[in-house]
Amino acid sequence: MSITTTAAVARPGAESFTWETVHLEDPRPDELLVRVVAVGLCHTDLSVLDGKLPSMLPGVLGHEGVGVVEAVGSGVTSAAPGDKVLLTFTSCGHCTACLTGRPTQCQTFFTSNFRNTRQDGSTPVSDVYGTPLGGQFFGQSSLAHHAVVSESSVVRVSATDEELPMLAPIGCGIQTGAGAVLNVLRPAPGQSVAVFGAGAVGLSAVMAARLTGATRIIAVDRLPFRLDLARELGATHVVNSAEEDLPKRLAELSDGIGVAHAVETTGVTAVLEQAIAGIAPDGTVAVVGAPAAGSRASFGVLALLDGRRVLGVIEGGSDRVTFIPALLELHRQGRLPYDRLVRSTVPISWTRQSRRPAGAARSSR
Repeated sequence: MSITTTAAVARPGAESFTWETVHLEDPRPDELLVRVVAVGLCHTDLSVLDGKLPSMLPGVLGHEGVGVVEAVGSGVTSAAPGDKVLLTFTSCGHCTACLTGRPTQCQTFFTSNFRNTRQDGSTPVSDVYGTPLGGQFFGQSSLAHHAVVSESSVVRVSATDEELPMLAPIGCGIQTGAGAVLNVLRPAPGQSVAVFGAGAVGLSAVMAARLTGATRIIAVDRLPFRLDLARELGATHVVNSAEEDLPKRLAELSDGIGVAHAVETTGVTAVLEQAIAGIAPDGTVAVVGAPAAGSRASFGVLALLDGRRVLGVIEGGSDRVTFIPALLELHRQGRLPYDRLVRSTVPISWTRQSRRPAGAARSSR
C-alpha cells in the first residue's frame, strides 16, 4: 500500500522545482521509508535540473537528506523505525570496490546514483496519475517530505532533534571537500594545499587541511567574502583570482616549485588547467568539481612525466559508514565548524522566487 506525500519535482525545461503530491511504494526488502527532516540543496541537483547532467526527469532529486525512519523492508538490518539517519550516496554493495571499503569507486557508481531509479530500472515514486517519476537519486531523492531510500544510502546517527537538521550537508558537500583532503590527498607535515573555489566544498577542504600537518593552506576564489571566511576557517593565504595573477601568486606561495596538493572544486575546466599547471613535480590535483557532461580540459602531457597526478574524486573517497560519524564527531569537538557555512535555513515549503526547496540549509557553496 503506497503512501501519499509531497516532493519537489524537477521537470525538463523548468527553471525551478515545483512541490507536487506524489505516491511512494512501500519499501522493498532492502529499502527504508524515511520522514525527511531537512535536506541540503547541492549544485549537482541544480545541474540536473538545468539539463547539464543526465538523470531521469521528471523526477525527485536531493541527496543531502536527514530524517527519521518510519518503516523498513524485511531485509534491512542497519536501522529500525524511530532511528535518526543521514542519507548519502549509494553503491551496488557487491563489486570488488564495495567489498573492500571503497564504495565511491563502485563499478556502477554513476548509474546507481545519477540515473534516478533503482538498480533494476524501477522507481518507487509516481505522480497523482500513476505515472512513474524518477526516484532514488543517489539512493534517496530526499527533496521531499518522505523518501523510500536504499539501505546502502543510510547512516544511522545519534543526534538531538535540534542537531539533526544541521547534519544534512555532511551527506555530500562537507564529506566531499573534507574527504578529498583526509582520504585522498593526505598532506604530509610541511606540505602545501591549494583549494580552488571557496564554496561549501572548498571551505570543507580548507577546514580538513587545517586538521593535517599542511603548513600552507591557500584558498583561491573571486569573491572577497568567501576568501575572508576561508581565512577564518584555516587558510593561511588567500588569492583573489579576479584581481591577482594566479600562476604568479601560486609560484610565490610555493617557493617557485608549485604546491604539493590542489583541490579543484569549481567544475570550471580553465580553473582545472590552472590547478594542474600550479602543482609541483610529484604533486597531485584532486578533481572534485563536476562540469557539464562532455566537458574537456587540456594540459601538456610532458607536464605529467615528472610524477604529477590528476585524480578524480567523488564524495571525498569516503567509506561512508566510518567517515560520516567521524566528521560528525569532529564538528561536535569544534574542529570542523561547517555550520559557519550556513547562512540561513528555510521551512518545509517552497518559495517560487528561489530554486531552494525543502528545509534546505543555504550554504556559501
